[in-house]
Amino acid sequence: MAVNLLDFDQTRLAAWFQEIGEKPFRAKQVLRWLHQHGADDFERMTDLTKGLRDTLPALAEIRPPVLLREQASEDGTRKFLLEVGPGNHVETVFIPDGERGTLCVSSQVGCALACSFCSTGRQGFNRNLSVAEIIGQLWWANRAMGRDPKGERLISNVVLMGMGEPLLNFDHTVTAISLMLDDHAYGLSRRRVTVSTSGIVPAMDRLREQMPVALAVSLHAPNDALRDELVPVNRKYPLRELMAACGRYLDSAPRDFITFEYVMLQGVNDSDAHARELIALTRDIPCKFNLIPFNPFPNSGYRRSSAERVRAFAAMLMDSGRITTTRKTRGDDIDAACGQLAGKVQDKSRRTVTRMERAA
Repeated sequence: MAVNLLDFDQTRLAAWFQEIGEKPFRAKQVLRWLHQHGADDFERMTDLTKGLRDTLPALAEIRPPVLLREQASEDGTRKFLLEVGPGNHVETVFIPDGERGTLCVSSQVGCALACSFCSTGRQGFNRNLSVAEIIGQLWWANRAMGRDPKGERLISNVVLMGMGEPLLNFDHTVTAISLMLDDHAYGLSRRRVTVSTSGIVPAMDRLREQMPVALAVSLHAPNDALRDELVPVNRKYPLRELMAACGRYLDSAPRDFITFEYVMLQGVNDSDAHARELIALTRDIPCKFNLIPFNPFPNSGYRRSSAERVRAFAAMLMDSGRITTTRKTRGDDIDAACGQLAGKVQDKSRRTVTRMERAA
């Protein structure tokens, strides 16, 4: 059976070339064609020998996810809908912001963690994405947008904040990140690749040891009782364990702070008392807060905090010395804003949640 070369990082691709009797350096050549030039045809790889170009189609393929639709928002945000098998779609979003362009990448088909305020979590979970399906989102976006007039890629940052929990798809996520960092592929720095997690503590420690990149933690509540309701995985990894893991992660992190993401829900987690609890909870963790206006979806049961309440909440955090930003709501006219990615998923079973959490 032909292998999909988009599933391989440089180490695995070099080993594969050795297996078929070729020199390992072919891996670097092919990676450049795949990821820097967006090649989907071996004949384009002109620095390979003619014999190798003729041989490869029988042994390998270049198979990204199928691009079904691209949408553009009035604010410049672009959303790509990709098919990853019959009945399953994922979405990835490009967000321009001045000289920076950020691609928000999905790691799973749906999400098993069922955070109560997230439309992605409401739709259920099917499976983990393969390496090719994760890196294929970046592959497609680069091809679709091209380069700026200076020849620079428009995507300068990647955040694994789309559909799914990246650390519950650990091995495939780490392999995809290695391609993002590889100078022969996308050449991003560790500071420009961010993994967002709801707090899978053992996997946070593994990431720190194997592939430390920037880390964002979906916090959303300052105490265990409320977080148990909003982010159910907190029942397995409560805040005391999560804060300890954040402290350990900073030992190897490329940035000297953790980003805490906090969706602002009217009357739920946005009071002055909640802000004071949040300040106390994070007193020993160098951190930055990213306050996220809630993006409504049908039957969510939640409302967005008022702009005045968000400003007051942010002011309390900043007065305590915390760097605090409020995320702009981008792409909500095409359902591309935070918490709105839904795609289409064939939900296998809620039993998957228990199995995945136990494996973590």
